[in-house]
Amino acid sequence: MAYTRKDVSTLTAAEKRRFVRAMLELKRRGEYDEFVRTHIDFYVSDGEDGLRTAHMSPSFLPWHRRFLLELEQALRRVDSSVTVPYWDWTRDRTTSAAPWTDDLLGGTGRPPDRQVTTGPFAYATGNWTLKERITDEDYLTRDLGRPADPIELPTRSDLEWALQDPVYDTSPWDSTSAKGFRNKLEGWGSGRGAAAWRNHNRVHRWVGGVMVSGASVNDPVFWMHHAFVDLCWSRWQQRHRDHRYLPARPPGPGSAQRGRIVARHEKLPPWDVTPDELEDHSSIYRYA
Repeated sequence: MAYTRKDVSTLTAAEKRRFVRAMLELKRRGEYDEFVRTHIDFYVSDGEDGLRTAHMSPSFLPWHRRFLLELEQALRRVDSSVTVPYWDWTRDRTTSAAPWTDDLLGGTGRPPDRQVTTGPFAYATGNWTLKERITDEDYLTRDLGRPADPIELPTRSDLEWALQDPVYDTSPWDSTSAKGFRNKLEGWGSGRGAAAWRNHNRVHRWVGGVMVSGASVNDPVFWMHHAFVDLCWSRWQQRHRDHRYLPARPPGPGSAQRGRIVARHEKLPPWDVTPDELEDHSSIYRYA
């Protein structure tokens, strides 16, 4: 039977406690840090050589769908009642709203080092020391809203701009794709500053701290953010039922993207699964 992922703002006090306890247990066991390392290893940009699966490519959405499932399955081995809640950043848009409460993720970082000092994931609790990282800090950092250079979370109209595009993705299948739902949702734009970050990317920038790096998984909000991104993909699928993951076939000889992106029926590293097999999640989970 499919289980349910809930809006984080609707969680009961007991559901929050269970989620936090399961996350801390994964951290204690060392399992959580394996997820951080996986994301660091698979964050490959346009400018790098080799296969891109997690970002700047069509497989951004199925890759993170599978990544979320792996984390969720680990949590449910600790507590079978736990699922990953989603954070609707088009609605809960302030630094005091869910999920930034002391009984869930805690709040923003303190000046000047941006260290998170509230909530169960604060460094001072001794339960959330960063082990896999790309900076020197071993504590969780945030800079919600970037007060020194303010940025706003994406709006409903920003998200609608992506959702209304009926084509999943288009050539050149990277961060420069001007059309296609995938890149509009992932959020690689043109220009400089805030204009260059749309939807998913802008949320990472708004949270700040470790969320602006390949080690973004160190902040538990990563999962709530990507659960909402996954929900957005589900909504797009429901709205555009005649359209599917693209490309359907690998790029041909001579294409700069040959061997660099995953087509619909190709395996999606690091798992033995294809984007085609990840398009329908209805038998596993649903969204409230």
